[in-house]
Amino acid sequence: MSNEKAIIGCILGTAVGDALGLPYEGLSAARAQKLLGPPERHRFFLRRGMISDDTEHTCMVAQSLIESGGNVEVFARRFAARLRWWMLALPAGVGKATARSCVKLWFGISPSKSGVYSAGNGPAMRAAILGATIEDVFKLLEFVRTSSRLTHTDPKAEFGAIAIALAAREASLKDALDANRWLEVVSQSMPGDATELLELLRSAVTSVENGQSTSHFARSLGLERGITGYTYHTVPIAVHSWLSYPNDFRKSVIAVIECGGDADTTAAIVGGIVGARVGKEGIPADWLGDIWEWPRSVSWMQSLGIELSQAWPNCSSAPVVNPIAVMLRNSIFLAIVLSHGFRRLGPPYS
Repeated sequence: MSNEKAIIGCILGTAVGDALGLPYEGLSAARAQKLLGPPERHRFFLRRGMISDDTEHTCMVAQSLIESGGNVEVFARRFAARLRWWMLALPAGVGKATARSCVKLWFGISPSKSGVYSAGNGPAMRAAILGATIEDVFKLLEFVRTSSRLTHTDPKAEFGAIAIALAAREASLKDALDANRWLEVVSQSMPGDATELLELLRSAVTSVENGQSTSHFARSLGLERGITGYTYHTVPIAVHSWLSYPNDFRKSVIAVIECGGDADTTAAIVGGIVGARVGKEGIPADWLGDIWEWPRSVSWMQSLGIELSQAWPNCSSAPVVNPIAVMLRNSIFLAIVLSHGFRRLGPPYS
């Protein structure tokens, strides 16, 4: 049986980070502070939070793992099928590369050829659950590569996903966290052309050892206006926040949201990694309880985690959601997103 605490914590941690960061998405750190205030509670709708594609992809990966029986080809087919129907439900804020890949899947192109050349953070945002579930490094890398290439073919996107998956694996181990051990495993798992990312990750580890804040590290990389959707920006910042507060979910998520930019994705990634270590019990109860979601409710996501921990690596039936309910939910979600967009047209400005 896989680590139930880590798997549930990863899924719920991803959801909480995603929901907290979502209202801040696309804002610079300075304007986010003026417009919304500190990310200490949910600010999406009536002091409640909702999830975005980061959590939805994590859930779809978990469902596909349950049905795969440990077979990566089955996993690819099941995940591809879910992506097709997920796109048909018209989710808000889909990444360009993911959208193009879903269209290719609908035209009958196989999962092995559906990816497009992009170094976006889509593969990284759904990688933590793989690391929390699969302890064997070689098996883990096989699943991460398959998940990544289904939508993104730029090797940089894959390298970023590998780093995040191995971070979640390291976080889920029951012994003491060792950043240098994690970095060594990452180095051994990367091909020779991943030198740039490895240098960025080493810089993140050194920065944490020197006591620098995550926002300071982001500025040192030239990201004063916020973290972009480029995986070589997203991954080092997420790693820095994780290593700064590996056992403190609240501080780690706040630290990465305060960097600005693609806040829902960075917070979802950090939430998934730290959640894999602290479990559901380590996630602030108020943040978890104030998520307003349906049909992928908190209880549904917890049931998904339990089923995955009991099934992997064997095959089982995954929990499902009603597609009509998903479309209804997405229409409500889009209306709230648009209201945030109109609000941003007014002051205060940074």
